[in-house]
Amino acid sequence: MIIVCSTGMPGSGKGLIVEVAKSLGFYCITMGDIVREEVRKRGLKVTVETLNSVAEELRVKEGKDAIAKRIVEKLKVVNAKYILIDGVRSLDEIKCFERTLGKPIIIAIHASPKTRFKRLLQRGRPGDPKSWNEFLKRDFKELEFGIGNVIALADYMIVNEAPKEEILESIRRVLKEVIRVVESHSQS
Repeated sequence: MIIVCSTGMPGSGKGLIVEVAKSLGFYCITMGDIVREEVRKRGLKVTVETLNSVAEELRVKEGKDAIAKRIVEKLKVVNAKYILIDGVRSLDEIKCFERTLGKPIIIAIHASPKTRFKRLLQRGRPGDPKSWNEFLKRDFKELEFGIGNVIALADYMIVNEAPKEEILESIRRVLKEVIRVVESHSQS
Protein backbone atom coordinates (compact mmCIF):
# COMPACT_ATOMS: atom_id res chain seq x y z
CA MET A 1 0.00 0.00 0.00
CA ILE A 2 1.27 3.48 -0.89
CA ILE A 3 0.17 6.28 1.45
CA VAL A 4 0.46 9.84 0.17
CA CYS A 5 -0.45 12.83 2.34
CA SER A 6 -1.17 16.16 0.72
CA THR A 7 -0.78 19.44 2.54
CA GLY A 8 -1.06 23.12 1.77
CA MET A 9 -2.69 26.26 3.01
CA PRO A 10 -6.41 26.83 2.23
CA GLY A 11 -6.87 27.60 -1.47
CA SER A 12 -3.43 26.36 -2.47
CA GLY A 13 -4.83 23.65 -4.75
CA LYS A 14 -5.03 20.47 -2.69
CA GLY A 15 -8.22 19.62 -4.58
CA LEU A 16 -6.17 19.38 -7.77
CA ILE A 17 -4.00 16.73 -6.14
CA VAL A 18 -7.17 14.80 -5.28
CA GLU A 19 -8.44 15.16 -8.86
CA VAL A 20 -5.22 13.75 -10.36
CA ALA A 21 -4.86 11.06 -7.70
CA LYS A 22 -8.37 9.76 -8.41
CA SER A 23 -7.55 9.61 -12.13
CA LEU A 24 -4.52 7.45 -11.26
CA GLY A 25 -6.59 5.03 -9.17
CA PHE A 26 -5.93 6.40 -5.69
CA TYR A 27 -8.54 6.06 -2.97
CA CYS A 28 -8.85 9.62 -1.62
CA ILE A 29 -10.01 10.77 1.80
CA THR A 30 -10.01 14.38 2.99
CA MET A 31 -9.16 15.48 6.54
CA GLY A 32 -11.42 18.56 6.33
CA ASP A 33 -14.39 16.35 5.44
CA ILE A 34 -14.01 14.63 8.82
CA VAL A 35 -14.36 17.99 10.58
CA ARG A 36 -17.26 19.08 8.33
CA GLU A 37 -18.96 15.73 9.07
CA GLU A 38 -18.58 16.32 12.83
CA VAL A 39 -19.94 19.88 12.54
CA ARG A 40 -23.01 18.62 10.66
CA LYS A 41 -23.46 15.72 13.10
CA ARG A 42 -23.68 18.27 15.89
CA GLY A 43 -26.31 20.22 13.97
CA LEU A 44 -24.07 23.26 13.62
CA LYS A 45 -23.77 25.58 10.64
CA VAL A 46 -20.59 25.06 8.60
CA THR A 47 -18.64 28.31 9.03
CA VAL A 48 -14.97 29.17 9.48
CA GLU A 49 -15.64 29.65 13.19
CA THR A 50 -17.48 26.36 13.76
CA LEU A 51 -14.96 24.39 11.71
CA ASN A 52 -12.05 25.86 13.66
CA SER A 53 -13.85 25.47 16.98
CA VAL A 54 -14.79 21.83 16.40
CA ALA A 55 -11.32 20.98 15.02
CA GLU A 56 -9.71 22.55 18.10
CA GLU A 57 -12.13 20.83 20.45
CA LEU A 58 -11.44 17.42 18.88
CA ARG A 59 -7.70 17.99 19.19
CA VAL A 60 -8.00 19.05 22.85
CA LYS A 61 -10.32 16.17 23.87
CA GLU A 62 -8.88 13.37 21.70
CA GLY A 63 -5.30 14.47 21.07
CA LYS A 64 -3.54 16.49 18.42
CA ASP A 65 -3.91 13.56 16.02
CA ALA A 66 -7.70 13.21 16.59
CA ILE A 67 -8.68 13.71 12.96
CA ALA A 68 -5.90 11.41 11.76
CA LYS A 69 -7.19 8.66 14.10
CA ARG A 70 -10.65 9.04 12.56
CA ILE A 71 -9.12 8.75 9.09
CA VAL A 72 -7.29 5.56 10.11
CA GLU A 73 -10.58 4.08 11.37
CA LYS A 74 -12.26 4.85 8.04
CA LEU A 75 -9.34 3.33 6.11
CA LYS A 76 -9.63 0.00 7.98
CA VAL A 77 -12.41 -1.04 5.61
CA VAL A 78 -10.70 0.25 2.47
CA ASN A 79 -8.88 -2.16 0.20
CA ALA A 80 -6.75 0.03 -2.04
CA LYS A 81 -3.19 -0.11 -3.32
CA TYR A 82 -2.78 3.69 -3.42
CA ILE A 83 -4.27 6.02 -0.80
CA LEU A 84 -4.23 9.81 -0.72
CA ILE A 85 -4.96 11.50 2.60
CA ASP A 86 -5.77 15.06 1.66
CA GLY A 87 -5.27 18.08 3.89
CA VAL A 88 -2.84 16.96 6.59
CA ARG A 89 -2.17 19.82 9.01
CA SER A 90 0.32 18.65 11.64
CA LEU A 91 3.28 16.42 12.31
CA ASP A 92 1.18 14.69 15.00
CA GLU A 93 -1.13 13.54 12.19
CA ILE A 94 1.85 12.38 10.09
CA LYS A 95 3.19 10.42 13.10
CA CYS A 96 -0.23 8.80 13.60
CA PHE A 97 -0.21 7.63 9.97
CA GLU A 98 3.39 6.38 10.32
CA ARG A 99 2.43 4.31 13.42
CA THR A 100 -0.69 2.83 11.90
CA LEU A 101 -0.31 2.80 8.11
CA GLY A 102 3.40 3.08 7.39
CA LYS A 103 5.56 6.04 6.39
CA PRO A 104 3.62 8.34 4.08
CA ILE A 105 5.01 10.39 1.22
CA ILE A 106 4.17 14.06 1.75
CA ILE A 107 3.27 16.33 -1.16
CA ALA A 108 2.88 20.04 -0.42
CA ILE A 109 1.24 22.51 -2.76
CA HIS A 110 1.87 26.23 -2.44
CA ALA A 111 0.34 29.41 -3.81
CA SER A 112 0.70 33.02 -2.71
CA PRO A 113 -1.78 34.44 -0.19
CA LYS A 114 -3.24 36.78 -2.84
CA THR A 115 -3.85 33.88 -5.23
CA ARG A 116 -5.31 31.68 -2.49
CA PHE A 117 -7.68 34.39 -1.24
CA LYS A 118 -9.00 34.95 -4.76
CA ARG A 119 -9.53 31.20 -5.22
CA LEU A 120 -11.37 30.85 -1.91
CA LEU A 121 -13.71 33.73 -2.77
CA GLN A 122 -14.49 32.06 -6.12
CA ARG A 123 -14.86 28.59 -4.60
CA GLY A 124 -17.38 29.71 -2.00
CA ARG A 125 -17.44 26.43 -0.06
CA PRO A 126 -19.13 26.58 3.35
CA GLY A 127 -16.54 27.80 5.81
CA ASP A 128 -14.47 29.69 3.22
CA PRO A 129 -13.54 33.23 4.31
CA LYS A 130 -15.51 36.13 2.88
CA SER A 131 -13.01 38.88 3.75
CA TRP A 132 -9.25 39.38 3.85
CA ASN A 133 -9.36 39.51 7.68
CA GLU A 134 -11.23 36.18 7.85
CA PHE A 135 -8.69 34.77 5.38
CA LEU A 136 -5.73 35.87 7.53
CA LYS A 137 -7.41 34.58 10.69
CA ARG A 138 -7.90 31.18 9.04
CA ASP A 139 -4.29 31.11 7.80
CA PHE A 140 -2.98 31.84 11.30
CA LYS A 141 -5.21 29.10 12.74
CA GLU A 142 -3.82 26.62 10.18
CA LEU A 143 -0.29 27.68 11.13
CA GLU A 144 -1.13 27.17 14.83
CA PHE A 145 -2.17 23.58 14.01
CA GLY A 146 1.36 23.07 12.62
CA ILE A 147 0.75 22.97 8.88
CA GLY A 148 3.96 24.95 8.24
CA ASN A 149 6.01 22.10 9.73
CA VAL A 150 4.36 19.56 7.44
CA ILE A 151 4.94 21.78 4.40
CA ALA A 152 8.58 22.29 5.41
CA LEU A 153 9.16 18.52 5.64
CA ALA A 154 7.33 17.59 2.42
CA ASP A 155 8.99 15.10 0.11
CA TYR A 156 7.67 17.01 -2.93
CA MET A 157 6.66 20.66 -3.38
CA ILE A 158 4.42 21.93 -6.17
CA VAL A 159 4.06 25.68 -6.73
CA ASN A 160 0.54 26.38 -8.00
CA GLU A 161 0.80 29.72 -9.79
CA ALA A 162 0.82 28.46 -13.41
CA PRO A 163 -2.19 27.67 -15.63
CA LYS A 164 -4.31 24.79 -14.33
CA GLU A 165 -3.27 22.31 -17.04
CA GLU A 166 0.42 22.84 -16.21
CA ILE A 167 -0.23 22.26 -12.52
CA LEU A 168 -2.28 19.12 -13.21
CA GLU A 169 0.61 17.79 -15.30
CA SER A 170 3.11 18.61 -12.53
CA ILE A 171 0.95 16.77 -10.00
CA ARG A 172 0.56 13.81 -12.38
CA ARG A 173 4.37 13.62 -12.80
CA VAL A 174 4.93 13.73 -9.03
CA LEU A 175 2.32 11.06 -8.24
CA LYS A 176 3.65 8.77 -10.99
CA GLU A 177 7.17 9.28 -9.60
CA VAL A 178 5.96 8.39 -6.09
CA ILE A 179 4.35 5.20 -7.39
CA ARG A 180 7.46 4.29 -9.42
CA VAL A 181 9.89 4.90 -6.53
CA VAL A 182 7.82 3.12 -3.87
CA GLU A 183 7.07 0.14 -6.10
CA SER A 184 10.71 -0.20 -7.17
CA HIS A 185 11.81 -0.17 -3.50
CA SER A 186 9.20 -2.78 -2.56
CA GLN A 187 10.47 -5.07 -5.33
CA SER A 188 14.10 -4.77 -4.16
